[in-house]
Amino acid sequence: MPEGDTVWQAARRLREALAGKVLTVTDFRVPKYATVDLRGRTLLDTVARGKHLLTRFEGGLTLHSHLRMEGAWKVYAPGEPWRGGAAHQIRVVLSTGDRTAVGYRLPVLEFLPTPEEERAVGHLGPDLLGADWDPELALANLRADPARQLGEALLDQRNLAGIGNVYKSELCYLLGVTPWLPVGLLPEDRATRLPGLAKRLLEANRDNPIRRTTGLNRPPDLFVYGRTPRPCLRCGTSIRVADQGDGSQERPTYWCPHCQKGPTPPPTAPQHWRERHLYGPSRRRTAR
Repeated sequence: MPEGDTVWQAARRLREALAGKVLTVTDFRVPKYATVDLRGRTLLDTVARGKHLLTRFEGGLTLHSHLRMEGAWKVYAPGEPWRGGAAHQIRVVLSTGDRTAVGYRLPVLEFLPTPEEERAVGHLGPDLLGADWDPELALANLRADPARQLGEALLDQRNLAGIGNVYKSELCYLLGVTPWLPVGLLPEDRATRLPGLAKRLLEANRDNPIRRTTGLNRPPDLFVYGRTPRPCLRCGTSIRVADQGDGSQERPTYWCPHCQKGPTPPPTAPQHWRERHLYGPSRRRTAR
């Protein structure tokens, strides 16, 4: 699933390409909206709210989309080949003549009256990259379930919006605790650091094509995510990976067994995760 900074970048690309311009082509390739025609309307803005995108149109209408694991918005110039996926994966096309935005593999696509956008995003906690950011509320939300594993609590967008699997692993590493540590056992000094640290990481990366948490201008860009079985940059211990989740939605989770203190899972992580992430992710973001 894309992180909040990736979704923020997608919103900016759509805004820069289409905002303030009149639509000349609209094509919604989902049965529910197949007859919707917004030609002649001005696209007003696209904003990110956590991992959600809200595209607003003249007349008080908003298109809500969510990328989840595989979705992407691409922007093309006239005559430029569309390379975001096969034709059958296209869910929406919005064009102003000089730029065309194409949404691929979007699992969530719905129209809402603009005044009712909270129906789609009102459940979210404070947005790390939004105007509503409130570090005290974010920390209070995390602490509301002290027995919950920290990694799971960080991924819960109702607590704070914008953290995905990459930042979950990196934040826990920077705090020196394992993602399986119960939130209530997180030392006070690290708990109070957490919201600000999370915000700084996303803000530092929202304008960059390559996500970095190490502060280096060269690889490796991340401390632990995708680095199994490479050595920890601090202590040299091999980075480990295991699934974390409630069984219905498990995510590969990376940590250093020496630098991070706290509970660890039994050595039963599915082999496919180890194989898939053995050599780490691409340095460039893939959810575009």
